[in-house]
Amino acid sequence: MIPYGKQHINNDDINEVIKVLKSDFITQGPVIPAFEKEISAFTGSKYAVAMNSATSALHLSCLALGLTKNDYLWTSPISFVASANCGLYCGAQIDFVDIDPHNYNINVNLLEEKLIEAQKQNKLPKIVIPVHMCGQSADSEIIFNLSKKYGFKIIEDASHAFGGKYKNEFIGSCSFSDITVFSFHPVKIITTGEGGAITTNDEEISDRVKLLRCHGITKNKELFLNKKEGDWYYEQQYLGFNYRLTDLQAALGLSQIKRTVDFVSKRREIANRYDRLLTNLPIVTPKQEKYSLSSRHLYVIRIKNDKSKLSHFEAFKSLREKNILVNLHYIPIHLQPYYRKLGFKHGDFPNAEKYYKEAISLPIYFSFTKKDQDYVIDTLTKLLK
Repeated sequence: MIPYGKQHINNDDINEVIKVLKSDFITQGPVIPAFEKEISAFTGSKYAVAMNSATSALHLSCLALGLTKNDYLWTSPISFVASANCGLYCGAQIDFVDIDPHNYNINVNLLEEKLIEAQKQNKLPKIVIPVHMCGQSADSEIIFNLSKKYGFKIIEDASHAFGGKYKNEFIGSCSFSDITVFSFHPVKIITTGEGGAITTNDEEISDRVKLLRCHGITKNKELFLNKKEGDWYYEQQYLGFNYRLTDLQAALGLSQIKRTVDFVSKRREIANRYDRLLTNLPIVTPKQEKYSLSSRHLYVIRIKNDKSKLSHFEAFKSLREKNILVNLHYIPIHLQPYYRKLGFKHGDFPNAEKYYKEAISLPIYFSFTKKDQDYVIDTLTKLLK
């Protein structure tokens, strides 16, 4: 079986985790802040806060920016449901901006049109979450300029994009956003098992997220409202959550982050090979924008249903029957049953819906051998041409 994605663990990773197992701390110890420091250093941000998933990171980012009941959050319909669910967790109302049909990120022209209409109706979003689909950045500077005009905050959902760049800066620098969120799930660029993080250049946001990830509790005496208690004392100042990462996971991440450049370089090498060898098939290969250098988390092709001898459905099924575990990223969020109950329907976001009927994620990961690459390419060629 050839999976669409897979982690790569080496002896250095294993040894770093073993060190923590033999240490005094396996949950909340010194490795977590060390990992956070490395995330900041790599991305060029001032602060980083690690936690147990990107979903948690999205949730706490919304809370840190003050999202609440009757506020609006906009995001892309082509993403994992967490990109929208984070707003619902805060009691906010969710809406979507259709994708660009070429790069699959939020369509900045449609975003501006929707903002103009929302301003007339007094329904501007408090937060917009552009999703860096497949590891390629959305056009962040344009979105940032719109945020200054229309007064919304920006959370970059960069779950796919650790190690990618936008205009020669690493994604996560937050030059054009308030917060960036990363995922360290096993199929992502680097992994902590399960895990995620935020980066930001705002100390207040960083401090708030740190409190919220640990039940809203502080042990900092300078912040206590009641200063008369003993050394055992701590205070819960907010309604927070147990969204903490462990030292065991942080040790894995701290080891993995050293190989980020290698991981991304190999993915780009595989993607470039796909680009060359799939040229003559009835498919659309991923477009790469000049302003972005993708981390290549996913390699999504689109089947030209009118030119292929197999339909999208048939191609997907046939590839899996050949032990190539392709996937589909993603089902449009607005078509999920839960979101239909909120009033969304077919036809709301036509670019996203057309994409869904054509998209297939081919295997791409660090240990993907040329032999297996050739098998995927040859199989796809025989099926479609």
